[in-house]
Amino acid sequence: MSETVMQKKPCVFIQTNKKQLVGALVAAHSLKRNSKRPNDFDVKIMHQEDYDFFRAKEGKTYLRDGLKRVWYNDDLQSFTPLRFMPPELMGYEGRAVVIDPDVFAQGDVWELISRDMQGKAIMCRRRGARKLHATSVMLLDCAKLKHWHVPTQFNELFEFKRDYIEWTSLITEPQDTIGLLENEWNDFDRLTPATKMVHNTKRKTQPWKTGLRVDFNPVDRVYFFPPWAWIMVARRKLFGDYGLLGHYNQHPDPKQEAFFYGLLRECLEAGTVTEAQLRDEMRHNHIRHDSLEVLRRVPPLDARPLAA
Repeated sequence: MSETVMQKKPCVFIQTNKKQLVGALVAAHSLKRNSKRPNDFDVKIMHQEDYDFFRAKEGKTYLRDGLKRVWYNDDLQSFTPLRFMPPELMGYEGRAVVIDPDVFAQGDVWELISRDMQGKAIMCRRRGARKLHATSVMLLDCAKLKHWHVPTQFNELFEFKRDYIEWTSLITEPQDTIGLLENEWNDFDRLTPATKMVHNTKRKTQPWKTGLRVDFNPVDRVYFFPPWAWIMVARRKLFGDYGLLGHYNQHPDPKQEAFFYGLLRECLEAGTVTEAQLRDEMRHNHIRHDSLEVLRRVPPLDARPLAA
């Protein structure tokens, strides 16, 4: 496993795997680009492939939303347990923000880093009809999270002592230690002038995936229609994990595609992403095959973009 990183400054952590690396690089660029204080915080990308405890569980059965599933390290979102890694990497000191690799800053993340947490250990938004916590964007007081140890807690999934959904939705955390963020800090597939961070959370319409074959496992349970779980289990048994799931669709909001590719264009111009790297990502089906064409036609972003 990677060595502990002691940070003198607050840090924004982005978790990713090889399939979502381009998204993570664009996310890192957006954080610095759109902050008035880019030198006051660090950005670190956490690569799922760097952590041995993931490899040890390849093909093993774990508990997810009350059902048993098989763990695959090449799944689109295999990085998700790394959401809980920042306190350990920070030496359980200071503040951290953690985001998914499909979250892109339009606002100034320093406003989030420096806000009054009112004594809470965690701040995030709610999601879904079940009012679970969305851990895809979190503000963390690392000194108050010394009980977070990802290798141990990850292994408990496979011992059936811990449920993945309960863990990643903070059900297992003391609820009085969690504060709520405004939805604009984790805006689900919505880009407006008020959006601080847009999250392309609907995986099938992520703008950089259009036209590729689906390579993620959808949820098994839909609580307003319980038989869905058995339908999904039968689908996997008959057709494989990604069988009948089709292809990624175009995002319904053209502004979000233009925002992502406008940021990626800036990464290309700055040299943080190269054309050779993009061609390699296309060859591995990590980004859509017409990405270079989209980059050529996308208009440059304004200095401080606000969605129309």
